[in-house]
Amino acid sequence: MNALPFARSEADTRLASVPPMGWNSWDSYGTTVTEGEVVANAEFIRDHLLQAGWNTVVVDIAWYDPDARAHGYNDRPQTTLDEWGRQLPAPGRFPSAADGDGFTPLVDAVHTMGLRFGLHVMRGIPRLAVERDLPVLGTSWTAAEIADREHVCTWNSDNFGLDHTHPGAQAYYDSQVAQFAQWGVDFIKADDMLAPYHSAEIEAYSRAIERSGRPIVLSLSPGTKLSTRHRPHLAKHAQMWRISDDLWDRWGDIHAQFARLARWAPLQSAGGWADADMLPLGRIGLRAERGEPRSSLLTADEQKTMLTLWAMARSPLMVGGDLPTSDAETIALLANPALQRVLGDARDSAEIVREPADGGELIVWAARSAASDGHYVALFWTGDGERDVVVPVASVVGAGIAGQTDCAVLLDGAGWRVDDLWNAGAGIRQLPTDGSIAATVPSHGAVWFALEPARPTNG
Repeated sequence: MNALPFARSEADTRLASVPPMGWNSWDSYGTTVTEGEVVANAEFIRDHLLQAGWNTVVVDIAWYDPDARAHGYNDRPQTTLDEWGRQLPAPGRFPSAADGDGFTPLVDAVHTMGLRFGLHVMRGIPRLAVERDLPVLGTSWTAAEIADREHVCTWNSDNFGLDHTHPGAQAYYDSQVAQFAQWGVDFIKADDMLAPYHSAEIEAYSRAIERSGRPIVLSLSPGTKLSTRHRPHLAKHAQMWRISDDLWDRWGDIHAQFARLARWAPLQSAGGWADADMLPLGRIGLRAERGEPRSSLLTADEQKTMLTLWAMARSPLMVGGDLPTSDAETIALLANPALQRVLGDARDSAEIVREPADGGELIVWAARSAASDGHYVALFWTGDGERDVVVPVASVVGAGIAGQTDCAVLLDGAGWRVDDLWNAGAGIRQLPTDGSIAATVPSHGAVWFALEPARPTNG
C-alpha cells in the first residue's frame, strides 16, 4: 500500500499551515512500545480524536532493540539490522515485521485509519553495524570506514557518529531514509541533533529525505539551550525542532516553557515549527524512562495552561499518554476543536504582558485571526490561589482597531463578542462595558477566549 492517507498536495498544504498534531509512545512506553500498543493508540485516535486534528502516530526510540527495557537504555543493544547496517523493527515486539517487511504492514494499517506514521532515529550509524563492518548500500565502503567514533551521543550508546567528510556518510543516510520511505514513513524524529548543534548532520538528513522522493516531516531533538539564531538554518532543513530538553508532568517544566515560547513564537511560520515538546497528559509512565505508571501529575488547570500556551505559540502538539487507558477528562481536553482552530488560524502570536505580582506572574498572550477580524487571547496566572484579571481590549487588538467599535465588550450589539475556548458558549464570567475584559484565572491556570467584532443588526 504505502500511500499517504491524502494526496501529496493536500498533505503539503496542511503541514505548511498547521503544526503537526499526534501521539508519541515515549511518555508511556519509553524504549519498549509494541506493535499492539501502537495499533491500540492509532485506533483510539481514529475513533475519538481524528476530527479534532490529531492525525500522526510516532514510534519513539529503540524500536530495533529486541531486549529494550523500561527506565533506561541498554549499553550494547543487539540492534536488529539488515545486511546493509540499517535498523529493522525487532520482530518480537513488532510481529508483522518478522517476514522482512520492516514497518510496511504496520504503516499500511495506520494509513488505512487515515493517519500518518512516524518513527524515531538516533544520529549516526548503529554501533553493531560498525563492529560487523557491514557494507553501505550502493557503495564500495563499509560502516567502519564512515564511522566517527569520537562523536557519540552522551546519553545513548546505540550509535557511533558519522564522518561527514567521507561521502559514505551521506550514502548511509540516503539508504536509511530510502528504506523508511519504502515502508511509507511520513514523519521522522531525528535525535541528538541540536545539543550540541550538528549542522552537517541536519543538512545530510534533510538531503536524504529530499532524495527519497517522499514528503517526510523532519523533527529534530532535543533542543537544550537552542538559540534562535539557528532558526534560518533549521527552517531550511526541517519542519520541526525542539526548544527544550524532555518535558515531564511537573509544573516547573511547564512554567519554564513560557520564556522559551515567548522567544520563538514570533518566529513561527508555515512549515517551520518550534516545538515545546510532548504533552505528558493522560496515563503515562507505564514502562517509561522516568516514573511509575500514573495519570499525569499536572492539575486540571495546569493541563489547560499547557495546551493553551502550546496552541497560542503554535507549537506542534504530540501527546504522550496511553490514550485507551487515559481518563475521559484528558480526552475531552484533547478533543477541544479550539486547539486545531488556533494552531491553524492564529497569526502574529506573542506574549504581550508579563508582570510579577504576589508570588506569581500575570502573563497575557494574543494573536490575530487569519480568517476574520477576530483575535485570540489567553490569560495566565502562575501564582497560588485564583487571580482577578482585567485587560483592556485595546491592549490586545490595538487602540485603532478597538476604536472602530465603541470598545464595549458585549455578547451582542456593537462591540466585541467573547467566546470562551475552554467552555464553549459559556463566555467570560464578567463582561464590563468600559472596554476591558475581566476574568478570574485559577492558580497555574488559563482563561482562553476568542474576540470577534460583534456586527450590529439592521432595523
